[in-house]
Amino acid sequence: MYRNTVADVLLWKRWYASVGVLVSATTLWILFEKAGYNLLSFVANVLFLLVVILFFWAKSASLLNRPFPPLPNLEIPEEIVAKAAGIIHVYANYALSIAREIVIEKNFKVFLQVVSGFCVASYIGSLCNFLTLVYIGVLLSLSVPLVYDKYQHHIDEKICLAHKIIQEQYKKIHDAILKKIPLSSNKEKKTQ
Repeated sequence: MYRNTVADVLLWKRWYASVGVLVSATTLWILFEKAGYNLLSFVANVLFLLVVILFFWAKSASLLNRPFPPLPNLEIPEEIVAKAAGIIHVYANYALSIAREIVIEKNFKVFLQVVSGFCVASYIGSLCNFLTLVYIGVLLSLSVPLVYDKYQHHIDEKICLAHKIIQEQYKKIHDAILKKIPLSSNKEKKTQ
């Protein structure tokens, strides 16, 4: 049920929820990025306002013999904590296994992958800040699935064509580089 809801929002089948996500993301981005507001001040002010409202609601309810504000049970269930810890445990072990491959097993390929990933992340981070990157991600997640759903056949054709062209170019470049590298024959290796 939850996945269908997310898919419906991303494909604009529940347009009111999609518009709500888009308007909320845009408002928060404008508030934080353009107005110069920061996250800590925003969270503190929202919580301050919530506590003040609840306090005055409870005081006025006791004075006017009205019902108290309805508050849910404010506890985190143990199952959710265990599930979150399990997920964190899996990712932490995966990161440690990568570190082990780099440091102890001296796997140069994994080292290059990690270094190139960090370089790409650093380059993207230098182009825009984290909040703008998250906002771009929200915009893309609300537009790309919709466009792909409407034009799936055309997009798949173009991607297959681009894939073939890239493979041909890769073969040409690969062959050109291999021609420039002198390869010694097996007879020369045996005599030396």
